[in-house]
Amino acid sequence: MRKIHVLHENDVWVEPLRAAFVEQQLPYAEWFLSEGTVDFAQSPPEGVFYNRMSASSHTRDHRYAAELTGGVLAWLEAHGRRVINNGRALQLEISKMAQYGALQRHGIRTPRTIAAVGQEHILAAARRMGGPFITKHNRAGKGLGVHLFQTVAGLEEHIRSAAFEAPVDGVTLIQEYIQAPEPFITRVEFVGGKFLYAVRVDTSLGFELCPADACQIGDAFCPAGTTPGPRFEIIERFEHPLIERYRRFIADNGIGIAGIEFITDRSGELYTYDVNTNTNYNSEAEAKAGIFGMRAIAGYLGQELRRQQPDQRIAA
Repeated sequence: MRKIHVLHENDVWVEPLRAAFVEQQLPYAEWFLSEGTVDFAQSPPEGVFYNRMSASSHTRDHRYAAELTGGVLAWLEAHGRRVINNGRALQLEISKMAQYGALQRHGIRTPRTIAAVGQEHILAAARRMGGPFITKHNRAGKGLGVHLFQTVAGLEEHIRSAAFEAPVDGVTLIQEYIQAPEPFITRVEFVGGKFLYAVRVDTSLGFELCPADACQIGDAFCPAGTTPGPRFEIIERFEHPLIERYRRFIADNGIGIAGIEFITDRSGELYTYDVNTNTNYNSEAEAKAGIFGMRAIAGYLGQELRRQQPDQRIAA
């Protein structure tokens, strides 16, 4: 029987999707791709394949999961299987350099960014910025390597210290710091290539913006004497011309499911700085708004499966 096959390396992040499959009575299987083999002499099973490999997989002791997934996706695509978030999507997931190039080709503004390998080159790149800047890892996720610096001297002290985090692919990005009038960014979610919703994300607690429930840090980190507001809040009836540009961007890059993040500066200019093809959702924000991303993903994957076997009944 054909199934929905979910390719991933993090059980916790898949739990809400499993629940949605069960609720909609959809047949599915999981491929945990921390390690394994790919036999190109064999044919893969039939069905729909959903790639949820994460750029941060190496932080969970799955150092080569992304590379293995790249081979699996090449195998699946060689056999004509339906893949949601294909090999090109994986390339964008694990390289912000690739993301920015692809975004710019679609006329989508990104912050000025210089990629560097080697400490002296990182410092040279910082000197070219001419103002506050941030560092981040090219292959990141979870806010890896994100630090704000006001001066090159501050960066030099950091990279010469034990606190410096070496990127897994060796590439550090030096990026202009976009000063927002308020401490929030906007994340736009797409499922099946269509806009699902936008969520406002409070950044006052820092740069780690994973919306999954497992990523949340709790009230213990809030300043004493304050009442914390929601860190994630879905925006009602969000509309913006950028949505259509994002839609074309993901369609042209093999992406069916993604969250895209942008920030607005003090003059009202928008900068897109991150594309997450392994998207997660915040249950509290969704419950409040009555919109559920994992249910939408399950419904979309079920629809794709029904297209492959229209004569067989698959529960919706």
